[in-house]
Amino acid sequence: MTEHSTIERANSQDDFLEEAGRILGKKGLVTDADDIEPWLTDWRGRYTGAARALAQPADTKELSEILALCSRLGVPVVAQGGNSGMVGGATPDGTGTALLLSTRRMNAIQVDADTMTATCGAGAVLQTLHEAAEAQDMRFPLSLGGKGSATVGGLVSTNAGGTQVLRHGVMRALVAGLEVVLASGDVLDLTSHLKKDNRGFDLKQMFIGSEGTLGVVSRVVVQLSPAVADRRVVIAGIASAQDARRLMQHCQSAMADALEGFEIMPQSCLDAVLDYLPDAQAPLEGRHPWYALMEFVADKEGADTLGDQVEKVLMDAFEAELVSDAVIAANETQAEAFWQLRETISPAERAKGPAMQHDISVPVSKMPEFIDAITELVHAEHPDHEVAAFGHLGDGNVHLHVIAPPGSDTRTWEREKGKAISAQVYRAVTDWGGSISAEHGIGQDKLQVLRDTYDPVALSVMRKVKAALDPDGLLNPGKLV
Repeated sequence: MTEHSTIERANSQDDFLEEAGRILGKKGLVTDADDIEPWLTDWRGRYTGAARALAQPADTKELSEILALCSRLGVPVVAQGGNSGMVGGATPDGTGTALLLSTRRMNAIQVDADTMTATCGAGAVLQTLHEAAEAQDMRFPLSLGGKGSATVGGLVSTNAGGTQVLRHGVMRALVAGLEVVLASGDVLDLTSHLKKDNRGFDLKQMFIGSEGTLGVVSRVVVQLSPAVADRRVVIAGIASAQDARRLMQHCQSAMADALEGFEIMPQSCLDAVLDYLPDAQAPLEGRHPWYALMEFVADKEGADTLGDQVEKVLMDAFEAELVSDAVIAANETQAEAFWQLRETISPAERAKGPAMQHDISVPVSKMPEFIDAITELVHAEHPDHEVAAFGHLGDGNVHLHVIAPPGSDTRTWEREKGKAISAQVYRAVTDWGGSISAEHGIGQDKLQVLRDTYDPVALSVMRKVKAALDPDGLLNPGKLV
C-alpha cells in the first residue's frame, strides 16, 4: 500500500466516523476498542473479528440513515442482536473494515390485545417479550434456553425454533409482519398483517432466516396466543427412540391441541446433566435407555380437565407398553426442574471435553431410525468416541454431539478427527433427505458445508436474490451466501 492510499483511507475513515457520529449521537456510536471488544467474539468463543466502530441506532430513522451512509461509502455492515448465535453469524471478519451494528437500543414492545399481536423493536429481548405478553394475559409461544439474551430480530434472522415448534411452529409461522431496512437505506414496511393479501410475493418470508444478508430487521409484529391457565410436564422412561415416536403419536391422537412439547434424550445425556448440576436429581427410579419430556397445556376453557386427560393418556400408554415408568411434575418448581434437565444437556456435554455439536434435522418419521443409524456409523470408524443424540422429536430436529475420548486436546482433536466426523455426519443427513441446519443457521460455521451439500439450483436462486437486494455485498459479508 502506498503512502498516498494510506492517507486516503485514513481520511475516508475519519469522514465516515464523523458522519456516523452526527447521525447516531454520542450514545449511538462507540469507537473505544475496549467497549467494542466484548461484542467481537461469538457466543461459543470460536470466532473473533474486528470492527471499525459499533453503531447502536435508537430507531428505524437512524438505522436507515446509517445504512445509507455505509452504502454510499462502501462500508460493510454486520448486524447483531444478543450475540447468542451458534454459528458465528453475527461476528465480523478480522479485517476491521466492517461496522458492527447492534439493534439492542431498538427494544420497544407494544402489545395489542385486540389483535393478539405484539410489535417489537428488533432489539427486544425474548424474555422481555414473554413478560409483556403475560402482563396482558397472553403469551408468545416460542422459548429457548437463551431467552434472556436472544433478541426478536435475531430470532427472525435465524428463523429460530425452540421447544414449542410441535404445536406453534418456527418463527416463520409466528411473524405476522416485518419492517426491514435494505442495504440502500430504504425502509421496507411489511407490518400490515392482513389475513388475506395476494399482492404478489410474501416478501417478509424472504427475510426470515436470511441472517442479515438481505436487510436489517428493524421492527417485528409477532402473533400471540392465549395465556396458559394450566400445564402438565411429564417425564417418561422408554425403551427406544422408536417407542418414543409411538408414544408421541399416541399423545397426539388423544390430545393434539394440548401437546406442546415432546423432547427425547438418552440415559447418557441425563447422566451428564446429573454430574454437571450439583443439585439435580434423577426424575425416575432406575435407569432407562431413553426419556421423553412432554408438556401439555390448556387455556382457561380446558384447564379444569387437563390433569385428568394427561393421567388417562399415560395410563393408556402403560397398558400399551409404550412407557416403563413416568412421573407428572407435582408443581411449577418441579416442572421447571424437569425442563432444566433437558436445557442443560449442551453445557453438560461440553464440560466433558472437546466435541463436535451438530444441529441437524431429518423428516420426523425417520428421526428414530436416523439416530440409530448415525450412532452406528460414527462408532464404526470411531469406537472410542461417545455419541449423544437428543432433541425435538416433534419436528425432526436432532442435536448430535460426538465427544472426544477423555484427555483429548481440543485443537488437535478437531483438526485430526473432529472435522472429518462432522463431514461424515453432514453427508449422512443429506443422504437421509435432511438439513445440515435445523435451527441455528449457517453463519460462517457451515458456509462451506452448505455449498457442498445443498441443491446448486437453490443456491443459485439465493445468490441472485442477494445480488438484487445487496449488489455491493455489504450486508453481513461471508455469511450464508
